[in-house]
Amino acid sequence: MKKAVVPEGYLFSKRYTNYVFTLLFLLYMFDYVDRMVITSLFPYLKEDWGLTDAKCGMLVSAVYWSIVLLTFPVSVLVDRWSRKRTIGLMALIWSLATGVCALTKTFGQLFGARTLIGVGEAGYAPGGTAMIAGLYPQEKRSWMMGLWNASIPLGNAIGVTLGGIIAATWGWRHAFGLVAIPGLIVAILFFFVRDYHTVGLIQRNTGSDKKGETNGSAISIKEMVLEFFRKPSLIFTYFGIAAVVFATTSLLTWLPTYFHRVQGLPTEQAALKSGSIMVLALIGAPLGGYIADRWRKKRINARLLFPTITSLMAALFLFLAFVVFPGKLQYVLLMAMGVLITAFISAAAAVTQDVVHAGLRAMSYAIAVVIQNLLGASTGPFITGAISDATNIQTAMSFLPISLVVAAVLFFAGSFFYEKDLSKVINVKLEVS
Repeated sequence: MKKAVVPEGYLFSKRYTNYVFTLLFLLYMFDYVDRMVITSLFPYLKEDWGLTDAKCGMLVSAVYWSIVLLTFPVSVLVDRWSRKRTIGLMALIWSLATGVCALTKTFGQLFGARTLIGVGEAGYAPGGTAMIAGLYPQEKRSWMMGLWNASIPLGNAIGVTLGGIIAATWGWRHAFGLVAIPGLIVAILFFFVRDYHTVGLIQRNTGSDKKGETNGSAISIKEMVLEFFRKPSLIFTYFGIAAVVFATTSLLTWLPTYFHRVQGLPTEQAALKSGSIMVLALIGAPLGGYIADRWRKKRINARLLFPTITSLMAALFLFLAFVVFPGKLQYVLLMAMGVLITAFISAAAAVTQDVVHAGLRAMSYAIAVVIQNLLGASTGPFITGAISDATNIQTAMSFLPISLVVAAVLFFAGSFFYEKDLSKVINVKLEVS
């Protein structure tokens, strides 16, 4: 039997590498289907249980609060135990928890089940990011991160759209039950993929070779902490991601409600219109990664300059859509925003892997996840809902461009430190397990 050719920079053949990537893509997609299906169910929950907008927002925030608490401990398992086993277990938990949501009878029970979804999803983004960073060459990192993150808008769109259609046809409980099944299937398949060996935490000694290959003693806890917090480009990237996520999660949560209340669309049409905007990020994420990688060949800090530009442009289109042109032109502007608002993620995610030790990649992205969920995803839906309760949904949505401008400033500040931080990274050769 002919042995598969392993190209330079890869761990496995391209065919097998792409198979593993496909499973990672599907898991991330079902992650967001399960996470966001609830947003199109808000009108039904308000009618059945008399919930306020703030409480509806809490049902989304509950997932992110769990992620904030558990993502770092789980990422330690990813880096120090096993990527594939940890990822498989997490996917099983979040899929089962989504099914449990269909059986709840009160707000408290549903809130608890949504919290359990977050328990399952806690370390998936760090685990998947670290795995992709190891599977592909560094020069393709932004591109592959972009393709992988395209699963997020696809999952969002599927979750919101299917939630509205299923709820209108069979009731809101069926929406939870039906979307839980595919994730369970892919989770089981993932337990059987191949992976690379856990990377030893070794620091470079003074006498290491010129190529920078690992040749030294173990990294201490203090040095491990400094690996993350002495690199300004990494810190600015963490908080820049959080600022964008504040806006994106608020949009994902409240856009169907906005179309339902302001434009008077039926629930299923509002969900479909919102989904059509969200799904355009399928273009933005991979295209952003491709452009950032191409630009990086000429300008080393392109992975932070590119998010600066796209965040500013997304802020402009969002402002024009909600404040200046709320009529027919609004939909066109929101579609353009849908492409731009996730274009940042591929390059920004690559930065979190570029400037840290290979044995700490999941933990690096875990810090990004904690910060983005604590300051962005968990607060955005609740704060936007609270503003809506105090004023109206139109006013609440009009505040969102501010967070995108903040993100652009943070990414731009980080770009001045990227090259210096990159030069500090120890080169580690990964080995197939």
